[in-house]
Amino acid sequence: MTDTVVTQRLSTEGADLLTLAGVNDANLIELARLSGAKVALRGDALSITGAGEQVDRAAAVGARMIEAARQRAPVTPDDVMRMHSEDWQPSTQGTPDTSRIALPGVRKIIQPKTPGQAEYLAQIAETDIVVGIGPAGTGKTYLAVAAAVDALMRKRVRRIVLARPAVEAGESLGFLPGDMQAKVDPYLRPLYDALDEMMPAERIQRALETRTIEIAPLAFMRGRTLGDAFVILDEAQNASNLQMKMFLTRLGVNSKIVITGDKTQIDLPRREESGLIQVERILRGIDGIAFHYFTDADVIRHRLVRDIIRAYASDEGA
Repeated sequence: MTDTVVTQRLSTEGADLLTLAGVNDANLIELARLSGAKVALRGDALSITGAGEQVDRAAAVGARMIEAARQRAPVTPDDVMRMHSEDWQPSTQGTPDTSRIALPGVRKIIQPKTPGQAEYLAQIAETDIVVGIGPAGTGKTYLAVAAAVDALMRKRVRRIVLARPAVEAGESLGFLPGDMQAKVDPYLRPLYDALDEMMPAERIQRALETRTIEIAPLAFMRGRTLGDAFVILDEAQNASNLQMKMFLTRLGVNSKIVITGDKTQIDLPRREESGLIQVERILRGIDGIAFHYFTDADVIRHRLVRDIIRAYASDEGA
């Protein structure tokens, strides 16, 4: 005996239909693949047809997709897969101000896509120093930069300082032509890329010229006091013990520090010299310093990144 075929229609009123469907209907195709139901956009409704259990499962995910599209949040097939997972749950961490970041300059809303990301944003909002540790593609730097831009826009801080250690990842850039800035720019490019998604280009340029936003190698932080600032240290696994101590002691009044790093991608000659490893060991338990650990479940870059991380972890553990 076959299951009775049923159809359920979800209203898409107020939702951006292109965001909901995805490029070439990729989101709808993924929802159909995961649930086993037939999925289609018909007029102002998302139509779901199939066996009762299939339709119920697809409708629950479809409602989450529609809500995201109403908020103009990006929706990709990977997002659909996360929404379908059994352990998926809406963000309940923090207040609306900490869980959703609206960037009016680019008409963009940034919000956590996993419970781990929601907890990370809540810690950034509530704590003066946050150390985010985890694999590539989990949004460690992206969310930190978004929080920094939001704080600047709301005038909670007067400037943003973004720093990275200038450590070569298996190749030498010292032979490149140009002045010191030209030589270090390749190391700092990921920070510029993150900013490009948060602010209009002309506003970024103006902020860089007035030093409202500063992007610099970690070594340039020595001897400074960073007051009234949102400071981010990216790729912190490549900061030495001495550099990390120097950086942390730059903290001034009304400032916030976010440190991000991946312990599996240390490019220093010796692993024990990593400042990220040291602070994890000696600063744990200090009131006002929070540690957040991302896992491969928080990877949002591409579903293959998650599988690649797991494959490397399995090989290293063998």
